Amino acid sequence: MLRQSDQAIALEFATLREAYNRAGRDQLIAAIAQRMFGGHVESGVYILADPSGVPLAGNLSAWPASLKGSSGWGNFNTPEWKPNAARRPLLRATFETLPDGTRLLVGKDITDLDHVTGRINTALLLTTLLIVAVAAAASASITRRTVGRIESINATSRAIMQSGLSERIPLRGTKDEWDELATNLNSMLDRIETLMGEVKQFTDNVAHELRTPITRLRGRLEKSYNSLPEGDAHKSMIGDTIADLDSVQRIFSSLTRISQIEARDRRAAFRSIDLAEIVSEVVELFDAAAEEKGGDLKTVGDQRVLVTGDRDLLFDAVANLVDNAIKHGPEAGRVTVEVRQSDAGAALAVSDEGPGIPGDEIRNVFKRFYRLERSRRTPGNGLGLSLVAAVARLHGAQIETLDNAPGLTIRMWFPASARPVENAVAS
Repeated sequence: MLRQSDQAIALEFATLREAYNRAGRDQLIAAIAQRMFGGHVESGVYILADPSGVPLAGNLSAWPASLKGSSGWGNFNTPEWKPNAARRPLLRATFETLPDGTRLLVGKDITDLDHVTGRINTALLLTTLLIVAVAAAASASITRRTVGRIESINATSRAIMQSGLSERIPLRGTKDEWDELATNLNSMLDRIETLMGEVKQFTDNVAHELRTPITRLRGRLEKSYNSLPEGDAHKSMIGDTIADLDSVQRIFSSLTRISQIEARDRRAAFRSIDLAEIVSEVVELFDAAAEEKGGDLKTVGDQRVLVTGDRDLLFDAVANLVDNAIKHGPEAGRVTVEVRQSDAGAALAVSDEGPGIPGDEIRNVFKRFYRLERSRRTPGNGLGLSLVAAVARLHGAQIETLDNAPGLTIRMWFPASARPVENAVAS
C-alpha cells in the first residue's frame, strides 16, 4: 500500500516537473493552481517555494521544517492541514530543488494508510498475544496431563514400596504412549511378582519338606547317642552332629517364620499392646546372658508405650536385637534398650558399645543369611535381623541404623498412622 502511494506521488511529481521543463516556473505555478482550482484537491499536497523558503504556489503556507536537503522523501505533520481532524494527519511527500533554485514538493495525505498500519500492528500484537495465550494454555494442559500421569506412576511405585507387588498402575483407556508404558510396567510387575512368588514358594517348600527327614534323622542319632556308653568316641561325634542338626532346624524354623510374617497373615491378630512391657520381659530374659559377659543390660524410657501389632512377633524382634547387641558387644559392655512414645508415634532403640557395622554393609545385614566377616566365628545363622526387618514391614515401622560412638544403635520407629511398608530399612 505504501509502495502504491509512493508510485502515485512520483507520477504526479513527474507530471509537474515535465510542465516546468517545457515552459519554466510560470507554467509550473499554473499547473499547481489548476490542480487546486475549485478546492477539489482533498489529499494532494503541493508547495513551490523560492530559495529563501517563501511559498510561490501550493496549499501549504510554509516549507516543512523536517524536510531538508536538495531532494528526497519524507513524512511530516503540519497544523494547517485539516486542523479540525481528531488527530493530526500524516503527510508523505517527495521534493527536489529545481534548476532555478526553487524547491518543489508533491505529496499526499496517508493518514488512512497510517491507520491501516496501526490496525495491522494491533492485529499482529493481539494475534501474537492470543497465540502465546493458547500456547501457554496448551502447554499447561499437556504439562499437567504429563505430570499427572507421572505422579500416577510415582504413587503406584510408592504404594508398591509400602504394601507389596500387588499394586498396579491404573490405565485411563486412552491407548496413548502413557497407557502403553503403564501396560508394560504392569506386565513387568506381574512377571517380577510371579518370579518372586516362585522363589519364595521354593524356599518354603524346601524348608518344610526337609524338616521331617531331619527330625527323623535327629531321632535316630539321639537314640544311638543314648545307647552308647560314656567315654565312647562315637558318642561325642554323634552329639556334635545332633547339635548341627538342631542348628539346621532352627534355620528352617526361622525361614518358615519369616515367610509367614511376609505373607501378612498375622495382621488379623493385631491389637493394642504395651511395647514397654515387651521390652521389660526381653531385658529380664537376657539379663543373665549380659551378666555372663560381665556387661550391663538396662532399660530407659517411658513406662507405657502403646502400639498396634502382634505381641509375639514384636517380642521376637526385640529379643533378636538385644541378643545381637549382647553377642557382638565387648566384654563388660553396656547394652541399652530405650523405648519412647510421642504424638508422632513410638520408638524402640537398642544400643551397644561394639565395633558397629561398616557403612557400606548396613543395608546388607538385613538380608537373609548375610553375616559380617568378623561375625562368622560367633553363633548364628544370619536370619535374626531379617526377621526383625520382616516384623518391621508388617507393622509399618521404619528401621534406622545409627552410630552410637562407639557401637551401633538400631532404632525401630512406629508412626502413629503406621501401615505395612515394603522397604523398612534406612541408614
